[in-house]
Amino acid sequence: MFSDPKSRPALLVGCLTVLSLTVAISVLAITTAPTQQSPPATTASTDPAIASLHERGYNGSNVTVGVVDVTGFDTDHPALNGQVAATRTFGSNNGDVTHGTASAAVVAHVAPDADLYLASFDDVAGYRAAIAWLVEEDVDVIVAPVSFFGRAGDGSSPASRAAMSAVRKDTVFVAPAGNVARGHWSGRYDRTRNELLHFEGGTRNFLQGDTRSVRVWLSWDKSRDGDNDATRGATRITDDTESGGRYVLELYRTDGRQTELVARSSPVEGVSRTQRLVTRVDPGQHFLVVRGPSEATGDRLTIVSPTTHLQYGDSKGSVVAPATARGVISVGAYDRNARRIEPFSARGPTEDGRLGIDIVAPDRMSAIRTGESFVGTSAAAPYAAGVAALVLDAHPELSPRAVEALLETTATDVGPDGVDHAGGHGLIAPVRAVSTATNESSNTRLSYR
Repeated sequence: MFSDPKSRPALLVGCLTVLSLTVAISVLAITTAPTQQSPPATTASTDPAIASLHERGYNGSNVTVGVVDVTGFDTDHPALNGQVAATRTFGSNNGDVTHGTASAAVVAHVAPDADLYLASFDDVAGYRAAIAWLVEEDVDVIVAPVSFFGRAGDGSSPASRAAMSAVRKDTVFVAPAGNVARGHWSGRYDRTRNELLHFEGGTRNFLQGDTRSVRVWLSWDKSRDGDNDATRGATRITDDTESGGRYVLELYRTDGRQTELVARSSPVEGVSRTQRLVTRVDPGQHFLVVRGPSEATGDRLTIVSPTTHLQYGDSKGSVVAPATARGVISVGAYDRNARRIEPFSARGPTEDGRLGIDIVAPDRMSAIRTGESFVGTSAAAPYAAGVAALVLDAHPELSPRAVEALLETTATDVGPDGVDHAGGHGLIAPVRAVSTATNESSNTRLSYR
């Protein structure tokens, strides 16, 4: 069936190829580079900075690290070095242990004497329960290498609030910034054409790259009357009781002559003003449209996809929860072989104007001796958490704020001069951070509290 998105198609739901997830979250696990082009991956044993700290006796002794993941863990894997102290499951992980094991193994390699507390979950309630369990176990550091899409970017979402609660209870919390810098767009619904949002170059936002799976979230914040010139004189729709039906994403396939509707988004259960589109696609050109009211509303819309690049995208403000939470160490990904911040690594600021990225850390870690790289901010965050464990090994009395400030002030600038929204305060510097913590411990100064 072919249709023109410029006119509202009268299609039955059964005509759409729409896949829905059983949970309202997804992990930004890996953004892989082509295997044949990837340089040898780094392990702790081949990381000179980490190896030198181990030689000096900083191994994370007497430090506990909690890892929270949407997959399970292979607790018997040799890469975990027998460090697992306890595990809990909050929901079902369908038997998958790949991502969780890789994340825990990065921590284990960086801090080989730290005790690991591992928790898996499958929904927001499970995530919050996992955080509460780790806080109850009094772990020193929590790393959650997961991302929640379609959530508020100002730290007010339940996922972010759970992280902030842990920080307030004296736990260092580390989270990945996300891998969606190339799959992010944000702007006002202030230009429309036939009930379609008008992007910079038209109503069609083509997907870039070769993908067989498309996952996209659309969320919006209601604009107040009169806060945007585009809303003046417009008919305002102010009732949001529909919990997510004001705007809809539609995915089309085109061969240049005909256009076929492939999938339409649906509301995310339990999350207001959020739609999600998940589907498999055949080869060909695909584009997204956003369908909404016929007149401009001024509402701010955000599109985010972990699976594809957008023709009209903007990396600015692409950090995702829980890295948007206040007090959480938000970590971007850095490719040490290319000497650059990964192009997919999310950028700040947060919606409420904070930096968004605190530090960047190396990814492309061969964490579980598979010969393949573990790529993305999900790999960078466990590395940073491991370094935080080494810092606490050197100075156990440091507060979460002190650990964050120490990692930031000792980082190496890798972007534009000074602090910026891509690299934050810079690339994590393990030796400098631990040495500074050691000196402060010797001087009994807690200047970062």
